[in-house]
Amino acid sequence: MNAPAKTEDFASPIPAGVYAETVLSVTHYTDRLFRFTMTRPQGFRFRSGEFAMIGLVVEGKPIFRAYSIASPAWAEELEFFSIKVPDGPLTSHLQAIKPGDQVLMRKKPTGTLVLDALTPGRRLYMFSTGTGIAPFASLIRDPETYEKYEEVILTHTTRDVAELKYGFDLVEEIKSDELLQEVVGDKLRHYATVTREDFDYRGRITDLIASGKLFTDLGVPPLDPSIDRGMICGSSAMLKDTKDLLEKAGLNEGANSKPAEFVIERAFVG
Repeated sequence: MNAPAKTEDFASPIPAGVYAETVLSVTHYTDRLFRFTMTRPQGFRFRSGEFAMIGLVVEGKPIFRAYSIASPAWAEELEFFSIKVPDGPLTSHLQAIKPGDQVLMRKKPTGTLVLDALTPGRRLYMFSTGTGIAPFASLIRDPETYEKYEEVILTHTTRDVAELKYGFDLVEEIKSDELLQEVVGDKLRHYATVTREDFDYRGRITDLIASGKLFTDLGVPPLDPSIDRGMICGSSAMLKDTKDLLEKAGLNEGANSKPAEFVIERAFVG
């Protein structure tokens, strides 16, 4: 395995349209998941829920992959939540980064999981599996989310209980932040499920939507296109199945150019 990119690797000029930022912290949750923060470039702007192209120099060449920015738009640092792929062209190296190392980031963020891509509603569902929670980590810490919605429901499904920790840490962070908690109040609800172990809630989120158990557990009515809005981020199968369920309930897919009742992030599929 090649070592992560160090400062000396950037003796040649940084490519146009690319930042070189310093890693500030790294947290390994499991042998499959980790979180890292890095400096935020001066003048870098993004909307909560967007993603950026993150990269490292490997064998003299920069390799980039799409990563949701997990920190909210107001944060001074940038946060990312990543899976570890042993043979992944980027993640096999990225998982070895340490504070002080450098990470590349292209300058233009983009994405569909943004509040502007949804028409006004009262209840916002954020459906996520695995590291698909990352864009929602940004949105649930953004005051604008709570200005636009009376209730925000974050669902997070993983294989094992240990993989839920990042989501629970996020909710605790909000509760312990006096300024954020004042904005969020009791509007945020966190519904975590696992598929391979015993837990309070168990099963695929699509099965829980289809059976109605999700709504029963939360004490809310079934999906209603007049008030409910949705965001989806996860595996390709989860995206397709959740999309079908939302459309069956009468919700239409939106985009930045044409806001509607739900949006999907497809940048990470394929």
